[in-house]
Amino acid sequence: MRYYFISGEASGDLHAANCMREILKRDKDAVFAFTGGDEMQNASGTSASIHIREMNFMGFVDVLKNLGTIKKNFKKVKADILQFKPDLLVLVDYPGFNLRMAKWAFEQGIKADYYISPTVWAWKEGRVEEIRKYVNKLFVILPFEEAFYAKHHLKVHFVGHPLLDAIKQKLPLLKSKEEFTAVNQLSGKPIVAVLPGSRMQEVDRMMELMLKVIPEFPDYEFVVAASNSISKDYYKKLETYKVKAVYNQTYELMKYASAGIIKSGTSTLESALFKLPQVVCYKAGSLSFAIGKRLVNVKYIALPNLILDRALVKELIQNDLTPTNISDELKLLLHDAKRKAELNQGYEELFKLLGGEGASERLAVQLIADAKNNHA
Repeated sequence: MRYYFISGEASGDLHAANCMREILKRDKDAVFAFTGGDEMQNASGTSASIHIREMNFMGFVDVLKNLGTIKKNFKKVKADILQFKPDLLVLVDYPGFNLRMAKWAFEQGIKADYYISPTVWAWKEGRVEEIRKYVNKLFVILPFEEAFYAKHHLKVHFVGHPLLDAIKQKLPLLKSKEEFTAVNQLSGKPIVAVLPGSRMQEVDRMMELMLKVIPEFPDYEFVVAASNSISKDYYKKLETYKVKAVYNQTYELMKYASAGIIKSGTSTLESALFKLPQVVCYKAGSLSFAIGKRLVNVKYIALPNLILDRALVKELIQNDLTPTNISDELKLLLHDAKRKAELNQGYEELFKLLGGEGASERLAVQLIADAKNNHA
């Protein structure tokens, strides 16, 4: 069967790649074309039509600045799909682009399955009607999404969260704590993990705020998870703080750290699955935040809180993201036994809600069936 995947950011690249591997186990004749990143390229042995480096834009302002590039990408992908003639189009997250692509594909008579729901439960609830009309099947990864769509009389398929598989796969490959310490020339002090994000805009807004708390924690070593999409020269400023940056070792950092200062996003759920005590940070541009505040309808921004529907991890958003507030919560995470026990109990509940391992396998089985139906 012939599968065309569209992913536009790092997390989608990872989850699409794992799905590709599961498809290849069951469909030996599978052929892939896609937009995506290094993970998908490695899984499929094929180069991306467009790499996620050329697709990953953050916030309203950034999208407006890059409208020309986005339009070129859309045009290129449409031509690529028509030439490839897929048995199934698989749209992975990336809703601003992929919902438009779903409509176009529907008009061309191309069946499109959607993996990882747009956050219609948070904002733009009207997009449910677009999904109903243009998407063949929607596969969701958050347990509360089934109930949300049921209210709109739309059946969706909960396959579980793919992070459980991704982490399980990588655990045997992680460096030992001793090797991690030696390779990165760390001091051996207990570690505080700093994850300021993967995009230049968010790292620019948050990293130095996060690092200003260092003088209050002389018995800990702060280590930054650096992004491959940002120049290494950018991280030279860390020398001022006497802080090390590590590349491609985020899971080791989560596993061996005593606590984490984590930018809102998938990394908050990854940290929870590693049982890392964390304070969650978010700061957008003032215009993007003002627009978002009017449009977004959620109680929480951190995935653990959203899934549990309660404030388990501390969220510091926009003006609340200050060194003082970060420091106050970090002290609790490191030294307050009650706070740590509360987090551990919440993390256990979270793990049980996520559907168990095998999300990529369950998804692959259904995608293969859909591709065969379309081919017939």
